[in-house]
Amino acid sequence: MTESKELQVKDKQAVATPAEQTRPGPVFTPVVDIFETENEIRLLADMPGVKPEDLNIDLRDDILTIIGDVQPWEAAGEADLLVEYEIGRFYRQFTLAETIDQDRIEAKLADGVLNLTLPKHAKATPRKITVATA
Repeated sequence: MTESKELQVKDKQAVATPAEQTRPGPVFTPVVDIFETENEIRLLADMPGVKPEDLNIDLRDDILTIIGDVQPWEAAGEADLLVEYEIGRFYRQFTLAETIDQDRIEAKLADGVLNLTLPKHAKATPRKITVATA
């Protein structure tokens, strides 16, 4: 599989932000699928248990950061008998190329899957030039 020039996975690095230091629990890397067409790149990230209000998508200095928190499932007065699904935080970063139109990025979260649409600038999309006859 070739890596697209418009979107590159940021190298693995230690997470050292104030939010990470004040919130206990594991940090997960969401699994992603990335698709490209002539006009856009689509990124699908699996983030089960994350609600829209617990999702933060930040874009600065061409770095797209996705952070999603999974809240505890237990209701008041319930005790855990068996827990196989860990709660915690999803965290992933991507570097965007200048061909992405950052003002038109769209995000949707449904059924535990984040769907990001990253449109390309019009000048970055290929087009056929028609040759006129003289």
